[in-house]
Amino acid sequence: MTEQPKTRVSVRIYGQDYTIVGAESPAHIRLVAAFVDDKMHEFSEKNPLLDVPKLAVLTAVNIASEYLKLKEEYQRLAEQLKQEKDGKQDD
Repeated sequence: MTEQPKTRVSVRIYGQDYTIVGAESPAHIRLVAAFVDDKMHEFSEKNPLLDVPKLAVLTAVNIASEYLKLKEEYQRLAEQLKQEKDGKQDD
């Protein structure tokens, strides 16, 4: 099994520098980091008294919630598409 080469990208999230290592493209890693940074700033504006660890957890929980909702919607649409495709094969 061949392992994909790892990419190292320096990013800044909520004022902290991180080196992210992953198999994704540098552009993808930067996009993810920018998304997390934006979300942290968004939640910080709504909850200015939160310390950084609590802000990070709140951000992670909200992103996970968004992900799970999208995953459920994807599964629902995939099932709907499969049913429509199966229905057309019966014709």
